[in-house]
Amino acid sequence: MTVVNLNKFRKAKARANKQTQANENAVKFGRTKAQKQRESTLADKARQELDGNERE
Repeated sequence: MTVVNLNKFRKAKARANKQTQANENAVKFGRTKAQKQRESTLADKARQELDGNERE
């Protein structure tokens, strides 16, 4: 018979649930750092192009 600390068991279960939720959210909403940088670069380039074609 093994003695189990219920507090540790409860906290470990809560941690596992949070990690599972985090992984699900990462799949749903997450983008990699490279994707974010690429989008930012494209937006900057588009803004510069637009500013360069502006009439005075």
